[in-house]
Amino acid sequence: MKTPEYFKVIASTVALLFILILGPSAPAEGNSSLVSFKKDTGSVVILIGDRAVATYVFEDPAIPRPYFCQVKTLGGVQVTRIHPPDPVINKGNDDHETFHPGIWLAFGDLGGRDFWRNKAHVHHVKFIGPFVEEDGLGRFTVLNSYTGIDGQENGAVCEETCTYSIHTAPSGYFLIARSEFRSDKADFSFGDQEEMGFGVRLNTPLTVKFGSGKILNSEDGENEKGTWGKQAKWCATTGTVEGKIVSVALIPGPGNFRPSWFHTRDYGLMVANPFGKKSMTGPEDAVMAPDATLVRKGEVFKLGFGVWVSDTKPGVVTEAQAAYEKCLTLFGPD
Repeated sequence: MKTPEYFKVIASTVALLFILILGPSAPAEGNSSLVSFKKDTGSVVILIGDRAVATYVFEDPAIPRPYFCQVKTLGGVQVTRIHPPDPVINKGNDDHETFHPGIWLAFGDLGGRDFWRNKAHVHHVKFIGPFVEEDGLGRFTVLNSYTGIDGQENGAVCEETCTYSIHTAPSGYFLIARSEFRSDKADFSFGDQEEMGFGVRLNTPLTVKFGSGKILNSEDGENEKGTWGKQAKWCATTGTVEGKIVSVALIPGPGNFRPSWFHTRDYGLMVANPFGKKSMTGPEDAVMAPDATLVRKGEVFKLGFGVWVSDTKPGVVTEAQAAYEKCLTLFGPD
């Protein structure tokens, strides 16, 4: 029979694990947790300590929407696919070069236009306010206009104000995106496609098909077969890259208008999609009508997503669940 002392030990161990994975702590000597930004023409490099962990690209002649690329762990291991894909390193896995640059938010149907396949333009208007650079926290805000392919403001579907924040932890960091969509000119709608939402294209060695990766979700699903089209609190991929175990978890925001279905592929794709009601659950159902998410003129529509990038894997399910719980606090009040 297990004694009360036994359960106290188990509880203490779980609490300690949570702290070790995600809790606040002083950075190791020579490993600063200061988040800073290096601005360049068309891009912003994100640094934690003296290491570049990602690049935010807001002007790219080949990709008419913002994205993050070259995303790395705190230890310098790349977790998103090399951008642009290398024909040798990514042999057989170099598809959708301009659709899947790293980490992105895009919609196959927003106001009847296709921003996922780059048939319309998400125009970077400006940065709003100062960049915040602190120990353990970095933040910046952008204003985007969802326009036609020529990038002109005439006929814009809506504007998006998005705040990106980076939060460090001992074994990794969070990238949090909080968006507000609004139009003061007309109503607009998000359509129903599987190519909608917040996506991550994983580094080739981290994939199920080409590497050592494994996809897991909060509902005990595994790989594409067990996670595609399923609603979940989080979806994570773990595997070995450059001899190191790393993991990436994708976490829809708790304040989103509905839970996300996940569009996952064994070749290395994870997309959190709260819009694909028919396309993700009943694409062959002749009776089920495609869903539409209407936003009225002058209203604000909010979406949030988080990505947890980690160097360690004490158990990917335990870590991803702990990341999910921590992420809820980072989103803050809606």
